[in-house]
Amino acid sequence: MDVLLASITDVFTPFVVLLMVLGVFIGLIFGTVPGLTSTMAMALFVPFTFQLEPIQGISFLVCLHLGGVSGGLVASTLLGIPGTPSSIATTFDAYPMAKNGEPVRALGIGIVASLVGGLLSFIALTTISPLISRFAVQMGPFEFFALIFFALSLLAVLAQGSMLKGITAGFIGLAIGMVGFAPIDGLQRYTFGVLELKGGISLLPLIMGLFAIAQLLAEIKAGDERKEMNFSVKGIGIKVAEIFQNKWNMLRSSFIGIAFGILPGLGSGTSNLVAYAQTKQASKNRDKFGKGAPEGIYASESANTAAVGGSLIPMLTLGIPGDTVTAILLGGFMIHGIQPGPLFFAENREIVNVVFIAFFVAIFLVLLFQVFAMRFFTRVLMIPKEYLFPIILVLCFVGAFATNSSAFDIGVMLFFGVIGYILLKAKFPIAPLILGFILGPLLETYLRRALMSTGNVADFFTKPFSAIFILIGIGCVLFTFINETRSTKKDSKSASM
Repeated sequence: MDVLLASITDVFTPFVVLLMVLGVFIGLIFGTVPGLTSTMAMALFVPFTFQLEPIQGISFLVCLHLGGVSGGLVASTLLGIPGTPSSIATTFDAYPMAKNGEPVRALGIGIVASLVGGLLSFIALTTISPLISRFAVQMGPFEFFALIFFALSLLAVLAQGSMLKGITAGFIGLAIGMVGFAPIDGLQRYTFGVLELKGGISLLPLIMGLFAIAQLLAEIKAGDERKEMNFSVKGIGIKVAEIFQNKWNMLRSSFIGIAFGILPGLGSGTSNLVAYAQTKQASKNRDKFGKGAPEGIYASESANTAAVGGSLIPMLTLGIPGDTVTAILLGGFMIHGIQPGPLFFAENREIVNVVFIAFFVAIFLVLLFQVFAMRFFTRVLMIPKEYLFPIILVLCFVGAFATNSSAFDIGVMLFFGVIGYILLKAKFPIAPLILGFILGPLLETYLRRALMSTGNVADFFTKPFSAIFILIGIGCVLFTFINETRSTKKDSKSASM
């Protein structure tokens, strides 16, 4: 108790509070501007903490991390561009809701879901860290393969009305993910002698092309058709009853976020898509998803924020970063002479408490910033397209270039912008493509590691955890296929009557 009180006293000094406010604010800016991410923010600002005391530097970095993930909500809702990879699924329903005249409500739902996801991940971080990490570290390549296979089985669920189109888009994503050096043996694939392709296609130029450029092309073709915006709503635009109606949705999605955050290589970029797909599968109103369904926003935002706390669990208890951002954060810890790992909780109890307190404070700082700024942000939708689109285009060019400081990535973004526009016109869903791109290389890596370890395919079904998730994945595909077949028969019957 004395150590906890000492940690609280150290964190709530004026200078550390100022650093936490700055961390959240800078993170929100990086998350909001398309092309800038919390990874970039962390990489840029870790060196600035060199001259700070460990408590000061770590408090700043934890707040920067959470702010960066939370900031993606604004761009996803108002521009239809994922501000960060963790907000891809938010775009599917938040942007249509905003375009339908309810930008305040869309942001309000995202803010509440982020708060719930953050608080639940804080509880997981502070109470069950050692237990969860002990389980995660026991997972081998067979178990990881099965988990990723299950996530990929949701390609069928993410298809909006056409399972075949969803699976096709997923395979396109898998093919794009194979560009560059192969995992394990380093064989070059689909590089066509182009030096820049050896490292593979970068995620940010890909999603900015598929979402931002494709959406700009679609909006230009559609013309300047505006629906009347409802800015007169009170508070954050949602009722308490609606929040309680989505309590199980947020609880399930937060659990998915925490679980995927804990598992190395997955994190919030995957968890928001998986949570969205699970919510869509469980919903009675699947046809409303992609058109402004509030359940989709609740799922995505609670999952991506929950994944932040989840990704900190293996980093603190095992010294294994859950994603790229926590890998940089781990470097920040080590710069200050702190080594996370199995002995971290016993030897650095004060620093552990500082991480917990800073994370908790960051949750509410994000809430305050978003609530007070949301009505200002919603006015973006009132800017005429002839002024707004050039600004978005410039931000896209800057963001794509900033990924690797390469003009090649701008070309990648424009190429996938055209591909994305064609897919939109053909009514192919983008989400399965993104999920296939992110998870494809991981699936291949764990498949090859598993086969190298035993050489026996049967082991995928003899290991309980692996067998369960493979069977659940197959069940998801079959369930979706049966549902789609039934709905097609109903539609054909009603059309013939």
